[in-house]
Amino acid sequence: MLDRKNKNRLIRIAVSLLIFLPVFILDLCLSLNEFLVLALTLCSYLIVGYDVILKSLRNMKNLRFLDENFLMLVATVGAFAVREYLEAVAVMIFYQIGEFFQDYAVARSRKSIANLMDIRPESATVVSGEEEKVVDPEEIEIGDIIRIKAGEKIPVDGIVLNGTTNLDMKALTGESLPKEVAEGDEVLSGSINMDAVIEIRATKPYFDSTVAKILDLVQNVSGKKAKSENFITKFAAIYTPAVVLGAILLAVIPPCVDGLWQQWIFRALTFLVVSCPCALVISVPLSFFSGIGGASKEGILIKGGNYVEALNKANIFVFDKTGTLTKGEFEVVEVCAASDSSEEEVLRLAAAVEKSSNHPIARSILRKVSDLPSDSFSVEEVAGCGLIATSEEMTLLVGNSKLLEQNGISFEVPSKEGSVVYVARNQKFLGSIVIADVPKEESYETIRLLNQIGKTVMLTGDSSSVATNIAGRLGIQEVHSELLPQDKVKQIEEIISSKKEKDVVCFVGDGINDAPVLMRSDIGISMGGIGSDSAIEASDVVLMYDRLDGILTAKRISKKTITIVWENIVFALGIKLLVLILSALGYANMWMAIFADVGVAVLAILNAMRCLKIKNKKR
Repeated sequence: MLDRKNKNRLIRIAVSLLIFLPVFILDLCLSLNEFLVLALTLCSYLIVGYDVILKSLRNMKNLRFLDENFLMLVATVGAFAVREYLEAVAVMIFYQIGEFFQDYAVARSRKSIANLMDIRPESATVVSGEEEKVVDPEEIEIGDIIRIKAGEKIPVDGIVLNGTTNLDMKALTGESLPKEVAEGDEVLSGSINMDAVIEIRATKPYFDSTVAKILDLVQNVSGKKAKSENFITKFAAIYTPAVVLGAILLAVIPPCVDGLWQQWIFRALTFLVVSCPCALVISVPLSFFSGIGGASKEGILIKGGNYVEALNKANIFVFDKTGTLTKGEFEVVEVCAASDSSEEEVLRLAAAVEKSSNHPIARSILRKVSDLPSDSFSVEEVAGCGLIATSEEMTLLVGNSKLLEQNGISFEVPSKEGSVVYVARNQKFLGSIVIADVPKEESYETIRLLNQIGKTVMLTGDSSSVATNIAGRLGIQEVHSELLPQDKVKQIEEIISSKKEKDVVCFVGDGINDAPVLMRSDIGISMGGIGSDSAIEASDVVLMYDRLDGILTAKRISKKTITIVWENIVFALGIKLLVLILSALGYANMWMAIFADVGVAVLAILNAMRCLKIKNKKR
């Protein structure tokens, strides 16, 4: 969606073209009256370029006028002075089109990220004796008792006083597995109560709570990201004063010697027409825009030309774990059976007990059983331990190690890392099921290739043992685990502060909890397929197909784009320099000047369009 500034520019370009094109065609065919051509082209010129003129005049007033706006002004006024009216308008139209593409690519309007982050609770129920009072979370004080029903968000950090439940903490830690909490356990604001009513005692006011800190990080951390300067502005700071000074000297010094003022003023004006950086102001942003378009065909959304350049330089890659490196869904990775049992029996009995549960672990077990058992059990839940199921024939225990220890049953601990579900029948251990989040298929090859480019790091809210296991399997060089969103930001800031000057830190994540880190890193990449709205808004690059190897494709596209950009810069400047010298010596006529301007611009644009063609390398 276009912002107001770009809508206005687009309208002005369209109106200007409606005047310019008929004049251009009719003058070419019928040789219109010069005064009529001047009047119509001047009208077209003022419509499309009045903002450039105003900026240039304003900058001249502030003594900061040697920029691309001033160069465009003197070049086009010079073209009018040598009676190349159509040329003057064409140059300004091309410039504005280039600026439109650049603004559209770089300055995409972003909505407020905080509004997209659905983690701030709208209200809270404070309990005082038998009375309940619904208040704004900001009114909660330390020590207040808060009642939270199933499906509600926890408004502030606190300690559980009554009840047992599962909390969905994916918005905070990015982890899929719900967290079981009981009396005495600490809970964080932003978590969602999944099962039963609980009561907590507030240990922090809202402004100090976890959810408030995340919102504050997202809203304010973007100011720490350095803004890359536009190449044309840097270039114009040197080029503009040089060519303007050259034109003035050309118009003044030689005629003082030979007295041919008209001839040398004409050469100086031709010099200014040649000096117009049309090829650069169009081809450079258009190259980036075409690269962005080519990336979009591959399902990669790059939010601006500066991020294309940053991607090309990226050499430190920091990853979230769940949903980024891993699938974000729990799977049965190992079934271990006791000597007098079988893997099929262990799975079948566990599924018989878990078949009415919606817990992610239960669903992962049920997916492994093709035919659900018809056994009928009376199931009792043991808080924080698991399930006890009884029937006329047997008693089954399905849960964690605590459940078996409480019932005096010895068991064998499996070798693989993950969440372990133990199964026992009639006080006898039958086996165990290991459930874990497994890496995506493309993660192995992606990490291997990125390790050849630079360094790989993993930041995760998961436990140290699980994080180390996943990192070891994938070959990630550095691991930091058990991190909350604010801890991730501190960690990424440490990485940024310790990097070398030429290093570029790239963070890849997918959850709401990743939004602050995505904005703090040099370049943030989010997984669009499963990524939260806030992560997509906070990131600079979005992998819409949700495949990690999109990072490699994005780097390949950025490298090709930057190569084409520098080809255009060298080509345009080389031709400009040659024709500037020829015009100063009197060997360049206006046709050569037009080629050095428009001709070079067309060739540079054609070269820039190569960025749209991306060969998809399949491995």
